[in-house]
Amino acid sequence: QVQLVESGGGLVQAGGSLRLSCAASGRTFSSYAMGWFRQAPGKEREFVAAINWNGGSTYYLDYADSVKGRFTISRDNAKNTVYLQMNSRKPEDTAVYYCASRRRLLTFGTTSYTWDYDYWGQGTQVTVSS
Repeated sequence: QVQLVESGGGLVQAGGSLRLSCAASGRTFSSYAMGWFRQAPGKEREFVAAINWNGGSTYYLDYADSVKGRFTISRDNAKNTVYLQMNSRKPEDTAVYYCASRRRLLTFGTTSYTWDYDYWGQGTQVTVSS
């Protein structure tokens, strides 16, 4: 059974940093696209960042415009874990953050659409105080 478990959420002051982790189990995720999404109260779930293996030694990366230059997605395949390093936090970053993975291979690029992801974690709350 495929399982994604997020951790690392919490309360941070504006301008601070936080790193989220997503531990995957049930299969090897190294070849599959993975993404981070977030959902603020009363809003739809939105794309944050995605990472996908390019078949060689590097990865495709994609970020939402709102987090470019502040957030970094990475993965450690040996640990079957994906990370989201969040710097220069803003109050509008407050949300529940979800990790997601595809069931099928994505042979080129990444995807920012929620419907392209098949497995989801339970989410971790991140609150940024001003």
